[in-house]
Amino acid sequence: MTEINGDEPVLHVHDLRYAYPDGREALNGVTMHVNHGEKVALVGPNGAGKSTLMLHFNGILKGNAGQVRVDGMDLVKENLGVIRAKVGLVFQNPDDQLFSTTVFEDVAFGPLHMGFSSEEVHHRVHDALEKVGIGDFAPRMPHHLSVGERKRVAMATVLAMGPSILVLDEPTAGLDPRGRRSLINLLRSLDATMLVSTHDMPLVGELFERMIVLDGGQVVADGPTAEIMANPELLEAHGLEAP
Repeated sequence: MTEINGDEPVLHVHDLRYAYPDGREALNGVTMHVNHGEKVALVGPNGAGKSTLMLHFNGILKGNAGQVRVDGMDLVKENLGVIRAKVGLVFQNPDDQLFSTTVFEDVAFGPLHMGFSSEEVHHRVHDALEKVGIGDFAPRMPHHLSVGERKRVAMATVLAMGPSILVLDEPTAGLDPRGRRSLINLLRSLDATMLVSTHDMPLVGELFERMIVLDGGQVVADGPTAEIMANPELLEAHGLEAP
């Protein structure tokens, strides 16, 4: 296992390339990083490669070429278990990661499989649910919750594993205005390194100081959100609009 370098970005991607089995190239040399403590937005048009890229961060997909490092560790087979605990991937549809009969069981699943004691598992579940503002939801049934509440439970399932970075795919999708505002306030309050893929440009402008624009499987812009948002030609060229 590669030794962790505290000065290294929590997430580092270099020249990552990936083609689907049908030959379609989804990632064409992506290079990017996220530093410890940053909250970064990943934006781009449909088909840009955002979801494909995110699935490489914990080894669900494996690039044809290039490098992914998490907390100083190369994303290779022998590091996979540790890295999957470090990358808290939250899918767009919370039902893709909620499968138990109670919220407690869903949130406890990761820590249990990491080998923690029963006492530590209970502590992690309680702490994760408190962080996402649903501390009293442990006995409830996920399928009885609203979409916004299920999204919070999905976030708690990864927070309970103590990840180094939260990676969220379209967190505000499917939410009504009240649910969207509630989730934005939650993301603002979380003291976590975060990479969020989203089409919600007002969210980007409000919450993220840095944004990465992906199009055609390549990073076409990476910098301060205010600067990129002030460039309407760049945004329009890549299917985006300033809020």
